[in-house]
Amino acid sequence: MADLTYTSLNNWLKFKHLVLLETLARTNNMHVAAEQMNLSQPAVSKMLKEIEELLGFQVFERLPRNMPVTTLGQHVIRYAQRVLNDAKHFVEDIEILRLGGHGFLKVGGIFAATAVVIPHSIIEIKQRWPLLSIDVVEQTSDHLMEMLSEHTLDLAVGRFTDIAQSQFFDFQPLGPEPFCIVVNKHHPCAGKKFCTLAELLNWPWLLYPKGTPIRERMESAFARAQVKIPLNTVNTMSMQTFLQILKGAPMVGMLPEAMVMDQVKEGHLKILETDLILDAQDYGVLTRKNEQVSDMAAAFIEILLKNARAR
Repeated sequence: MADLTYTSLNNWLKFKHLVLLETLARTNNMHVAAEQMNLSQPAVSKMLKEIEELLGFQVFERLPRNMPVTTLGQHVIRYAQRVLNDAKHFVEDIEILRLGGHGFLKVGGIFAATAVVIPHSIIEIKQRWPLLSIDVVEQTSDHLMEMLSEHTLDLAVGRFTDIAQSQFFDFQPLGPEPFCIVVNKHHPCAGKKFCTLAELLNWPWLLYPKGTPIRERMESAFARAQVKIPLNTVNTMSMQTFLQILKGAPMVGMLPEAMVMDQVKEGHLKILETDLILDAQDYGVLTRKNEQVSDMAAAFIEILLKNARAR
């Protein structure tokens, strides 16, 4: 075949080809993909063969039980996902605008940001544009950046977890994210001015799951204090689960201050002074590098930055 060019791709590749690639990548099965696309299996097989002939390499391996994506194919699948997500977003925007709305905004945030920063900014932007439709996703920073790469988010509020991420995303800081050690008001440590780490390790802990950026920072804090990670733990990423368990059981939690301040003010939880220190790390607005954001995303970012400066 001739070398792949921008012109040949534009002249031949269609949305149905991208849908096929995304569906096959999701199902890893030709028969299931054909069913989901309402096509015959020979038609799907023929279409995939044409795509691979155009590209000059296999996008999927052919194994007896499944069809995993090849190394080169992963780049193709990511492209297909980006284009399809952009197209879906475009249709949603146009439909909302056609019906008199103000467009669509998809925002992602880490847990501390979705507790205070993002809700306050949503209230403000909705006062300006009441018919603006907003989706909010709560996730860890690494997952938020994956979603930004796939164009399923317009912007995210999070932090870099690896210096290499700065090659792909722009970052505008909003402020530090301090953590605290908390227990409920009935916990034996709640009445003390200072509770040593040795005392706290006698109690069960609530922690973020292993592998999450916050858990890694927690583990570093324990390592600096020269103690092992507590063995008696409940591990969850759910803020509601965190708070409900903390309020109802004699456990110790390490959480962003923003997530617990309302509970502390209401007297349900108590922040402890202790010798375990988790350094605050700046979080901020993450956007795709070298890509202009929509007008609504730009307005939302402006509100986020303004509110950060006012704090």
